[in-house]
Amino acid sequence: MLADRIIATGLLYLATPYSFKAPAAQTKKFDCSSFVQYVFGLNGITLPRSSRQQFQAGDFIAFDSLQKGDLLFFTNEQRTKKTGIAKIGHVAIYMGNNLMLHTYHLGAQVTISELNSYWTSMFMGAKRVI
Repeated sequence: MLADRIIATGLLYLATPYSFKAPAAQTKKFDCSSFVQYVFGLNGITLPRSSRQQFQAGDFIAFDSLQKGDLLFFTNEQRTKKTGIAKIGHVAIYMGNNLMLHTYHLGAQVTISELNSYWTSMFMGAKRVI
């Protein structure tokens, strides 16, 4: 299944350092959207570079209909007062079982996180691109 391959690909990069505005198409460091773009690209799915551009791809999915490989979009503390697509500040890959694969701040690495109350309070939407 394509979603399982995407997740397996992403897991190869666990512990890769985070860097804001990391360059695309390389694996030394990622920001959230370059990680998503790279992992999906290795599996034949072309996505735009930024999380806000990625939010414009695919079909909207209800939170209770999430499937492995769906993209999860979030706001963050710096963007909560913005409106529309400008609120989007983070993207992650849904792994199933209430888990997501992502990288999200300076000092962090590609990691697996639970969709806990913090993340659900920042949730802006999900998209299916596969």
